[in-house]
Amino acid sequence: MRENDVVDLVEATERLEAVAEALEVAAERLATERVVMAAEAEERVGRIVATVESAREAELEQKLAAAEAKIAELTAGAAVQAAATVVSQSAGRKTLPAGMVSMLAKQGVSLELAAGGVAIEAGALDGALASLSIEQRIAVKAEMRRAGLLG
Repeated sequence: MRENDVVDLVEATERLEAVAEALEVAAERLATERVVMAAEAEERVGRIVATVESAREAELEQKLAAAEAKIAELTAGAAVQAAATVVSQSAGRKTLPAGMVSMLAKQGVSLELAAGGVAIEAGALDGALASLSIEQRIAVKAEMRRAGLLG
């Protein structure tokens, strides 16, 4: 080989070594950037998930509150309806229906015969209506007083 060819080969080899070193540095830098980008993406996803979860939580709390209000409303309506049924039935009869008597007995309410029919003590009725709101209890008691069922 000629001396020029050898010099050219040495120079080419040196340039290839320099390029290889530059590629290694670039690969290390890319790997570092990839790790940083992955950490940032994970943090952003975590914030997004937390935001979505808190929004879903608030939505579920609203639905729960609405459902509880509806249950209380339906419970009060059922109690008033039951009282109205008793009132309409007591106008023609002097005794309570057997289902009403057993329901009140399960709640610890004792029935006493009064001069005009059946009377229930207000204190005993409070225990039976404890699951209702104050307004609902007042409405049920007022209806039962009008019917002559409260003493």
